[in-house]
Amino acid sequence: MYLVLGGVEKEIITYLGIQQSKALEEALATQSIVQFGLLIMLPMVMEIDLEKGFRTALSDFIIMQLQLVSVFFTFQLGTKAHYFGRRILHGGSKYRATRRGLVVFHAKFAENYRLYSRSHFVKGLELLILLIIYEAYGQSYHTSDLDRFISFSIWFLVASWLFAPFVFNASGFEWQKTVDDWADWKTWMGNRGGIGISPDKSWESWWDEEQEHLKYTNIRGRLLEMILALRFFVYQYGIVYNLHIAQHSKGLLIYGLSWLVMAIAVLNLMIWQILRRRVHNNLQVLFRIFKGVMFLGFMSIGTLLFVLRWLTISDLLAAILAVMPTGWALLLIGQAFRPFLKVFGLWGPVMELARAYEYIMGLLIFLPLTILSWFPFVSEFQTRMFFNQAFSRGLQISMILSGRKEKII
Repeated sequence: MYLVLGGVEKEIITYLGIQQSKALEEALATQSIVQFGLLIMLPMVMEIDLEKGFRTALSDFIIMQLQLVSVFFTFQLGTKAHYFGRRILHGGSKYRATRRGLVVFHAKFAENYRLYSRSHFVKGLELLILLIIYEAYGQSYHTSDLDRFISFSIWFLVASWLFAPFVFNASGFEWQKTVDDWADWKTWMGNRGGIGISPDKSWESWWDEEQEHLKYTNIRGRLLEMILALRFFVYQYGIVYNLHIAQHSKGLLIYGLSWLVMAIAVLNLMIWQILRRRVHNNLQVLFRIFKGVMFLGFMSIGTLLFVLRWLTISDLLAAILAVMPTGWALLLIGQAFRPFLKVFGLWGPVMELARAYEYIMGLLIFLPLTILSWFPFVSEFQTRMFFNQAFSRGLQISMILSGRKEKII
């Protein structure tokens, strides 16, 4: 993505000495197979071949892939990488219950979000944004599909990290459970935190618990968090100067305008937070109407710029992809320097910004689940494919009994 936004990749690909280089393409294709992890599975296939024969080894390998074993272990490696990285940066350790035994219950969306938001969902969405930017600004001059073949493993990683908890969740695509999960998640997001409120009851309590490692870290850990967050500013810098409105200008005024948009967004969050605390309960409807008018105003400005041909659709999408990572970077830096922000009274806007991002991430992840839940055969296929026959029959019987119980009531 850095090479694409900087124009370096275009110069490399259009260089006559590299064009039509079959040897380079074959080398990269071989590398992508290794990157996908196929060689890691080779020892297992050889072991089964020695014990039960090649036919059994091949059939077991195919069945495992149909049951999405690669998705499961890719997700598992994301868990290890996240917590190892956090402990390297900040130290400390914490016991996590493994819940040993056969898990046969449906985990709600809010529970999966609490468990895997920071370790998988945030990183998966960041990689997804990088891939979209790469596809948007790199495909116009690509003459080969080799880059898609190479980046396929990253797309696979993103899909695994975002949707594996729901694919392997019992009745994860049943429509009624999806509706109940959405209501439960909205309640969890809206509840206020405080002393004695557990993380599974309120988003604010969970969010405060997720930052527990920053409370006991040293100045080195805080500085490292800030340095790692600077990568989002690089995304913003590259995207802003590739927008149609910039007209290939490298002036600082263009970059300053992008920061002006962020300042206006943060200022709106501060105003909304103050109004929410001071507005009487009877005026909450008017407060929500005010927020809706503000949102429509921003949409109207964007539409006007599009009509005047100052922005294209790709520019509007790129602008959103530039502003979102920048706000997340400010949020990460604010969390790292929480004591200083509390002194100046800026911790409230940071919390409101975090809540807005949590809503957006939850909607982006929940939308595909809702679409798949519309089709009954998806839930049926999931139950028969990923669970044994006894458990599948148990799910079917429980659904029938619950349906009869509702009719009796």
